Amino acid sequence: MILRWFGRKKPEEETRKDEAAPVAPEPAASPEPVAQEPAPAPPAAEPAPQPAPELPSDLPPPPAVETPDPPPLAPPDKPEVREDEPEVVNPQPPEPVRAEAPAPAPAPAALDEEPPKKGWFARLKEGLSKSSSKLTEGITGIFTKRKLDDEALEELEELLITADLGPATAAKVTAELARTRFGKEVTPEEVRATLAAEVARIVGPIARPLEIDASLKPHVILVVGVNGTGKTTTIGKLARQFRAEGKSVMLAAGDTFRAAAVSQLKIWGERTGCPVIARDTGADAAGLAYDALEQARRAGVDVLLIDTAGRLQNKAGLMDELRKIVRVIKKVDETAPHTTLLTLDATTGQNAHSQVEVFRDMVNVSGLILTKLDGSARGGVLVALAEKFKIPVHAIGVGEGVYDLRPFDADAFARSLLGLEK
Repeated sequence: MILRWFGRKKPEEETRKDEAAPVAPEPAASPEPVAQEPAPAPPAAEPAPQPAPELPSDLPPPPAVETPDPPPLAPPDKPEVREDEPEVVNPQPPEPVRAEAPAPAPAPAALDEEPPKKGWFARLKEGLSKSSSKLTEGITGIFTKRKLDDEALEELEELLITADLGPATAAKVTAELARTRFGKEVTPEEVRATLAAEVARIVGPIARPLEIDASLKPHVILVVGVNGTGKTTTIGKLARQFRAEGKSVMLAAGDTFRAAAVSQLKIWGERTGCPVIARDTGADAAGLAYDALEQARRAGVDVLLIDTAGRLQNKAGLMDELRKIVRVIKKVDETAPHTTLLTLDATTGQNAHSQVEVFRDMVNVSGLILTKLDGSARGGVLVALAEKFKIPVHAIGVGEGVYDLRPFDADAFARSLLGLEK
């Protein structure tokens, strides 16, 4: 080894390895005189690459350097769902529901404490901003420095129809405006104020809170609707409200076709402190509703909320199954269900009319809940439904938050729809 390295300058790393090798110590070689080293190459010319020195075969291999594995990354599209957080119900193309995980639930004792945030009117106005912007911009374009004549009224009526207020409602609203202001120069603000007053007059009679009959043990609420309208989420939010009022509540996971819906309702049960009656996926929904009502009666709970599978209104077989659930419930209590709520997605616009017609004939819908008003420019559909069906609207939703479902207020809705202040 001495002969092999004599006359060469060992690299620092290799010298270290030689020292670490289990070889008997030998006299160190004398450093070579500086004069014998080759003259450095001129700066412009690069030195020729030198072959790596060959290591002795008896040297041990260099120690392995371990690089720690990077921590695993969480999948970007699937936020972890904790047991205290409900999953997003609307399976529509991530509505991104929105892919934001709801905030942790408060303890049952604090369910009536709303976290500090915007007032309800501010949230309602913000939620209806898409609908109000469409109406406000259209009205401003029609009535800027213009008298209220037949042509202006016709344009206004077309605008209201495109905002899903419906032909009958649009005709009634414009007729009232013509009665009071025809032939006069009007400002967009005056037109909006007049329209808001007329909308409030139309929806006022159907704005009724959902009342629970304390003499019923339990008061049975059946929640129905087509796929993706937010039935399960609505049930969870209603359960929170009832629990905040001091009522005992039981939940029945009647959507036995989707395992996710059952799990979702169980999570809501944990958040609100409500027992949940559930069965395996594919179980008979009518039988589950029967068992849930029996258990609720024995426990003496105040409210039983029954979830159902989403059904398309044009599928006769699924609708017949829904009627079977009602028949079976009546075997336990002939007056049940005491309330049948139909959830409607405001983004569907005029299609909501056909849903109301079919479900009303099938299961005698007694009240409506409109969801997703914050994601739609078709908020006017609520006015058209009120004018045509006269079915009470108990609550509206303008967000995914647990406090974003509130009793329907006719005046607040009308002013928010037309972009007016409270």
